[in-house]
Amino acid sequence: MKQLIDILHNEGLTLVIKRADGTLHRFTQRGVKDLLTLVTERPEVLKEALVADKAVGKAAAACMVTGGVKRVHADVMSEPALHLLQEHGVLAEHGQLVDHIINRAGTGWCPMEKLSRDIDDPDVIIEKIKEFLPEFGIMKCIVFINNNRSIIWKIARYFVTL
Repeated sequence: MKQLIDILHNEGLTLVIKRADGTLHRFTQRGVKDLLTLVTERPEVLKEALVADKAVGKAAAACMVTGGVKRVHADVMSEPALHLLQEHGVLAEHGQLVDHIINRAGTGWCPMEKLSRDIDDPDVIIEKIKEFLPEFGIMKCIVFINNNRSIIWKIARYFVTL
């Protein structure tokens, strides 16, 4: 784990994953997008992997659990994330343990932490994340008929399984 943590810090990354076969993957996006992409499109990367992450909230933890991560280190980890990881047998360590992850502006809860806080099933959390993030959905037109019988077109987001 020390090697992964060093790479995370020395290279200014947000996420480092060491696959079971020893292959390293480096990521720079903030939030859960990289983990969500991996768990939906390339789950083999997470299976039995070691992970070093800058911040792990409950939504990120759900992606790791579903992906089959073996062990995770986070510089900052929320208590709900730690609980979810431990409950599913993932070895978890942290630099700082916090009540919840805050948003990027520092003004309140991280939206993903807020979205997942009352959900215990990792698969349900992942579905909620996909619904929330527009890049994991497609645009569809829905026809609504108002009281005057005229047609109103509205745009709605629907998740499509990747």
